[in-house]
This record gives sequence, structure tokens and C-alpha cells, in this order.
Amino acid sequence: MEKLREIAEDYRKVKNYVFERYGKVGGLSKLYPGYTIQNEMTASGLRKELSMPSVYFYLAVFDALGSIKGQWSATKSRILKLINMNGGFTEEEKHYLRFLLKIPNAFEAVLNQKPIRLPEKMQPKLNELALQVDTGKLHRYLCRQVRKYHVKLHAHQALGFSISERAYRYANHGIYISTKQSRERIFVPLTDNNRYGNQLYIKLYPEKSSIEIKAALNVSVHIHKDYVNEVGVSMGIFTMLTTNDGNEYGAEFGDYQTKYAEWLRSQAISYSKNRADNSGRKKYYAKKKRYLEQMHSYINHELNRFLQIEKPQRVYIVKLPCAQAGGFNTKINHGITLWQRGYIRKRLEQKCREQSVELIQVLGKNISNECSGCGLTGKREDGYFSCPHCGCCIEEKTNTARNVLIRGVAGKTVN
Repeated sequence: MEKLREIAEDYRKVKNYVFERYGKVGGLSKLYPGYTIQNEMTASGLRKELSMPSVYFYLAVFDALGSIKGQWSATKSRILKLINMNGGFTEEEKHYLRFLLKIPNAFEAVLNQKPIRLPEKMQPKLNELALQVDTGKLHRYLCRQVRKYHVKLHAHQALGFSISERAYRYANHGIYISTKQSRERIFVPLTDNNRYGNQLYIKLYPEKSSIEIKAALNVSVHIHKDYVNEVGVSMGIFTMLTTNDGNEYGAEFGDYQTKYAEWLRSQAISYSKNRADNSGRKKYYAKKKRYLEQMHSYINHELNRFLQIEKPQRVYIVKLPCAQAGGFNTKINHGITLWQRGYIRKRLEQKCREQSVELIQVLGKNISNECSGCGLTGKREDGYFSCPHCGCCIEEKTNTARNVLIRGVAGKTVN
């Protein structure tokens, strides 16, 4: 474990070196594709100073670069949201700022106070936009927002490291992992018979004297000629999915959700009362994990059944808003907070990609108050939707799913 922790600590040092040297605005021009940074890191002498094998050193470099790129993407998304919400900008000014955020060369030039030089096809468009706005004012705004919201990355703990296929081998029901010493490998017995031939991540648990191996799995994509239907679905807390035809999938989902929420609530109350006497939480975390695994297994089973029965070519689903603060009933609020809608959506997206099914999000404003028959506003009561204009009465979730399909087919969708 000490030898593995030594690798993890060096891995952390390399990442922090890259964060410090290339994580600021001056490193933007070198992030893509990243080979300039690789060459500079080779010439820096850091690998020789740490006596670190190349199989770990360059993985640490590109791991850090991936984090930097992700942080810049998050910063741009935050600034773009602020631009859209800013009522003090004209449409021309917003258009110019969006253009700068979208083009990496322009964004980097503005932050580094350099002239913007783009390819011949794009330069005329930039010049046209610049004539309509005060570029100095907008450049200063962009720099100010980056200084305010861009986070400086730092790896505080040595929790693990990535490892390439050249640095390990399987034998004797275990794995041999390369160390910093030449031609020396550590043998770790495994608890399963899984074998991988790609890059892995070794997560360390020194307190347990154990490791956890994380591997990326390659999933083949299937094409089904009989998947030709267009299906609108409505997500619910008690019934997981309802289609526009009224078919329900995950009817027992509400029972799993309620049982899990009630158990968590009771544990929180018990823990707050007996905090001084509670010496460990191992049983709590183990049972919580079993609850989640049971619920997730049920969700995946029902999603598979949904695709097999409905045979969709396109699935339309409402784009749900962010979670909002609840009312006064804390018990209900707690249950809704634990709603697994994010996991359901993520797994549905994954399974649709695997089965070559197109998943389209539909704008959901006022969608549950409209009649799927005539499109006018109706009333919801006791789980049913009634329309005084056309006289229809239908289950609320089925009506919502039909509206999702109608809006999706009509093209009122979001990317």
C-alpha cells in the first residue's frame, strides 16, 4: 500500500504542476490538442525529478488537462447563462459575446489582451459583428466574468491514479501493478474474475488495505429494423413512465421510492438524537447502498421492458426544470428531493444510444394543463384531467405524455 500511495502522491504532484502552469488564461492556446503541453512537460525535467515511470507521468498530465478543459467549459456555460439573463445588453451585444465564447481562438485572444485573428472564412463575420457594438466594453465584461467565476484547480488528496495497459498484467487470480522501481510489480489478489485490456483507474483505501479498480466498458450499438414508433413519455414519482397510449412502466417505483425516503428520514432523526453514542456508520452506508442498488436494478429492468415493448424510433420526453424549494410539509419535501429522476433520465439516454433510438426533449411549460385533444386549458383533479371544451376526461399522466408527443412531432423541442 505504501508503494501505491507513493505513486498516487507523485500523480497528484504532476497534476498540480499542470494546473498551476496551464490552468490560467495563459495556457488556453496550448490546451488543444495538448501535444505542446506534453512536449513541454517532457522537457521540464519533472518526471526525472520524481523518478516517475512514463506510464503514470503522461496519464497524470492528460488527466489534469481533461480537468482544465472541463473547468473552462463550466466557466463558459456559467458566463453564457449570465449573458442571456442580462437585460442591459442589446441583442447585437449578446450575439457578439456568444460568438467570442463559441470560438476558442477569439476567446483566448480577448482574455490575453491580444488582437483577434481568425481563419479567412470567419474573420469577416467577426468584423461585421464588431462594427455594431462597443468591443472594448464587451471584452472588459468577459474578462471580469472569467476572473470572477473561473475556479483555480488543485488536487488536495492522493486518492488514486490512472494506469495504462502496459503497467499491469493478470495472473494467479490477481493483478500485478508496476511500481516506481524498475522491473518490480506489486501483486494484488482480486475478488472477481474480470479481465480488462484498457486504461484503468486504481482507487486506494489505505484504511482498509484494499484497492478498487474502475474500468471503462465498451458497449456495442444495436440497430433494430422493427423500432419504428414515436412515443411520448411522462415521468412520475409513483409510476416511473407513462406513454401516450397509457402504457405504464415502473408501477412499483413509488413503493421503492417511499420506502427508501422513509428509511432515510428515520435514520436521520435517530442519528441526530444519538450522535454522541454513534461510533460508526458502516451498517448505515451498507443498507443505504442496498436500497439504491435494489431501486436502480428495478429502474433498469423497466426501461429495458419499455424499449422492448414500445419499439420506439424516437422517444419524446419533457424537459423538467431544476429542483425547487418545497412547501411546509417536510416529509413530502424529503421524498421529492430523493426522486431518482436524474438517474432515470441518464439511464434512458444511455439505453437509447445503445439501441439507436433518438431521444428528444420537449419544452414543458404549461404542458400538463393543456388538453391533448383540443389544445385548450382544462382542469386537473384527483389524478384526472378534464376539458370543459371538448368534454374529454383522461388520466393526468397519460394526457401529459400525449402532449409531449404532440409537441415533439410538431418540432417544439430543445437540444
